[in-house]
Amino acid sequence: MNHYIIDGNNLIGKIKSLSQIQSKDKQSSRVQLVSLLNGYFTGKKCNLTLHLDGHVKTPLHLSKGKIVYSENHISDYMIRQEIDNSKNRKLIILVSSDHSLMNYAKVNSCTVIKAEEFGNQIQKIGEANQENTALKQLEQEKSYFHRLFSDK
Repeated sequence: MNHYIIDGNNLIGKIKSLSQIQSKDKQSSRVQLVSLLNGYFTGKKCNLTLHLDGHVKTPLHLSKGKIVYSENHISDYMIRQEIDNSKNRKLIILVSSDHSLMNYAKVNSCTVIKAEEFGNQIQKIGEANQENTALKQLEQEKSYFHRLFSDK
């Protein structure tokens, strides 16, 4: 099973809307990123580790994996540690645009996806999910009004 390792702060920086939020409220950008990731990975068979710099403020829930806070280290160090400790590095997909991390992953037989490419993918899925949700809500409202006015 593939294991995605995501450089969270790097990915936030590559998604314009999240980057703008992060400049004002770091926690909100993290909440939005986790929401996008949960939507993107729904129904996919994989594991996921999201690496974030700093300490836990408000616990977040990632449905397909875990969130690792670097605490007193930098997240790049924690990502390298996770790659080093992996049993099968060929199943790792690193999401980052940090050149030293990308090179490290490639040398260790991992697949690498640039953060901006992955950011575009998860945003498209997020937009599609929002559209589907809006359509379902409109259908429910249509059914409600149809029942309301056709019964009389």
